[in-house]
Amino acid sequence: MERDEAQIRRCPECGSKNLVRDYERAEITCLNCGLVISERIADPGPEWRAFDQEQKEKRARVGAPMTLTIHDKGLSTIIDWRDKDSYGKDLTPRRRAQIYRLRKWQRRVRVSDASERNLAFALQEIERIASQLGLPRSIHEESALIYRKAVEERLVRGRSIESMAAASLYAACRRFGIPRTLDEITKVARVGKKEIGRSYRFIARELLKKIPPTNPVEYIPRLISQLNLAGEVQMKASEIVQQASIIGLTSGRGPIGVAAAAVYIASVVLNKKRTQRDIANAAGVTEVTIRNRYKELVERLLIDISI
Repeated sequence: MERDEAQIRRCPECGSKNLVRDYERAEITCLNCGLVISERIADPGPEWRAFDQEQKEKRARVGAPMTLTIHDKGLSTIIDWRDKDSYGKDLTPRRRAQIYRLRKWQRRVRVSDASERNLAFALQEIERIASQLGLPRSIHEESALIYRKAVEERLVRGRSIESMAAASLYAACRRFGIPRTLDEITKVARVGKKEIGRSYRFIARELLKKIPPTNPVEYIPRLISQLNLAGEVQMKASEIVQQASIIGLTSGRGPIGVAAAAVYIASVVLNKKRTQRDIANAAGVTEVTIRNRYKELVERLLIDISI
């Protein structure tokens, strides 16, 4: 028997109001006489399941989730660029002109003031740099959060949007331990290294307070992969860097240069040698830097090496 679920208030057999809706069986049943009053009822609940309160809060939503990478956090609507109606048919010229005007005003409404225009442009710049560097989504979100905080604290005044966006991305990489150098970010950014470095130091001092120095070990897996070396070379290079860190040999030196020198030493010790030029090209440093770091590591760590 099928009836409108909203109209069912009492059992037609015994008149009881003690009814139960079983959504697993899709039935409405009377608890007094056991009569199945309605079957194949619709479940108005969500299609997902939640096993704790945190999952329920995350999944209890409609539409796309909020994101910090869009200036309005993805909460506003957009008008599709295709001139089609709901049936997929082409719009008439008059209707198309109307939709064009609506689309134009929609773009204007989404970015209403100078602060939002600044934020929208900066987040687009962060997305562009992160995409070219192949950075994960977590870095993209973190850098957007850092830039938003800078806007709230009025730290972007007097500084270019491009430099602050690139500096926010570099700061996010530093916080998450992602091995990206300032030179790599400068290559895809639209400003110079000096300006990005100045903006980063300003952000670090005013917002982040304390960022741990980059560990040279973080760069070793990248170099090993680019040079097509074995895992044992990576382990040996990491061991060399850790020993150098214990005696303070890595302090005040570029982490990528120390990592490159450690990889070079490990490749020679394990008889899987790569030239200094190859390692310098992979690391993005000069051969002179590798030679200087190499001499320091060999002398201070007393590494027995023959070339």
